[in-house]
Amino acid sequence: MLTLIKINNLALIEEVVWEMGSGLIGITGETGAGKSMVIGALKLIVGQRADTELIRTGEDTCTVEAVFDLKNCNEINTILEEAGLEPCSENQLVIRRVIDRNTANKQFVNCSPVTLNTLKTIGKLLVDLHGPHDHHSLFSADRQLSLLDAYAGLSEDTKEHSEAYKKLKAIENEYENLINSERSNEQAIDLLKHQINEIDEADINPDEEEDLNNKYQVSRNSKKLLETSSKIISELQGEENSVVDQLMQLTRSFKELEKFDPSTTRYTEKFENALLEIQELQSQMDFYAASVEMDPSEIDSIEERVDLIETLKRKYGNNLNEVLSFREDAQEKLNKTENRHEELKRLEGEIDTARSAMLKISEKITKKRTLAAPKLGKLVTKELMELGFKKSKFEILLERKDQPTATGHESIEFLFAPNPGEPSKPLRSIASSGEMSRVMLALKGTLAREDSIPVLVFDEIDANVGGEIARTVGTKMCSLGDSHQVISISHLPQVASMAGSHFVVQKEFTKDGRTKSQIRSVKNKERVSELARMLGGEKGTAEEHAKNLMTVAA
Repeated sequence: MLTLIKINNLALIEEVVWEMGSGLIGITGETGAGKSMVIGALKLIVGQRADTELIRTGEDTCTVEAVFDLKNCNEINTILEEAGLEPCSENQLVIRRVIDRNTANKQFVNCSPVTLNTLKTIGKLLVDLHGPHDHHSLFSADRQLSLLDAYAGLSEDTKEHSEAYKKLKAIENEYENLINSERSNEQAIDLLKHQINEIDEADINPDEEEDLNNKYQVSRNSKKLLETSSKIISELQGEENSVVDQLMQLTRSFKELEKFDPSTTRYTEKFENALLEIQELQSQMDFYAASVEMDPSEIDSIEERVDLIETLKRKYGNNLNEVLSFREDAQEKLNKTENRHEELKRLEGEIDTARSAMLKISEKITKKRTLAAPKLGKLVTKELMELGFKKSKFEILLERKDQPTATGHESIEFLFAPNPGEPSKPLRSIASSGEMSRVMLALKGTLAREDSIPVLVFDEIDANVGGEIARTVGTKMCSLGDSHQVISISHLPQVASMAGSHFVVQKEFTKDGRTKSQIRSVKNKERVSELARMLGGEKGTAEEHAKNLMTVAA
């Protein structure tokens, strides 16, 4: 259940910390006192979009925080884990919204930031809000079908059917695309063959690119390399006055030095070693010059190969591995395109298999819906009788559609005859919001055990009813409180008296002339006074009536 809400700077609310318990919780107060702000805070908690107009005048931020204690967090934990967030600790969930005039709004779950969509997904599992106009959702065929399926226990079956339907549609779309591609079939085959042949004729090897690039760089500079290396060779050992000739002359000088001073032998040896290195270098430069000197046709061949590979990379991939991968994909597409008839036949078989699997689930759902519809109709009729429609009739009409959809093979219509002697009509034909509110409450009461959402909020859905019916509405809400936490904002003392806990929203005027709203618990005499205010009339009589309401409620 929802155990605590903390609100700061939301419209007229400056600061409120509201702790609540289980069962039916009544909220009352004068018109304009700020009861709608309680609903506004709950809407923020469940992920509805926020407007900076909600922020209290003179403030920059508004915050709303809620704490939930849950019996089972498995479904919510799955959502949190998919969003990369920590699961609930000790089955407690904390949600916080921050609305800011100057920066983007923020939302947090268990202190971790989340997207608004994630919060909205979580919110749908926590709180079910019903306002004065929310009963219009009952006009929706999808909503009606979901209510029947909830009663029939079809959640897993409908999920399985939806997946089977999606699978069938995906295969049918693939089949249609293949049929529709007939006109461009020849062009597609020609293009694929050209792409494959172009890659095959190149006879590429992923390992050749590095070696080829090295050769290409050498070939581009071969003339300059040859000139420079030839100059080095010429200067090392040319015809006249070469480096080697000069060094050979130095050899005689070292020998003569050694003759007069034997201790200089070590210098002679070092010089001779250096001379050998120079001669070896000269030999290597000869070999290098020979390797650099390329035939012009060889240079052209290397450049053509480089151009070819670069062209293939521009067309088919960033490297040769990607080019070869493109070729494999093209071959696969070509096989499918050329073997179109075989592919169509294969898809036809898959369509038949997928349709049979879906229809098997669909028939199972149809049976369960057909059995559940009259039972649910009778139960809702009984609830409506207790809510003042003594001779009304509620029916659920199921009609088989020509083709199944994602939700099954049936269309649905909720039919209601509030007055005896009148034929049943679609629910959307009923104009009275008071009647529609009671139909909503009857459905909620009937489906309470199947409804896994822990918190139900009714915002004045008891409008346009009164007297004994109002007491019955309160009794129904109180019964819902056995399996849910029910928050009811009401103007009816008969409903408020049935609440296990009663809170009043009041306006206060501060010393600086500002207005702020507060919510506080009322008990005993204060509660009697509030119920008397709601009843109106003479104070003494109203208080006696209020005490009587409390006694009957107890």
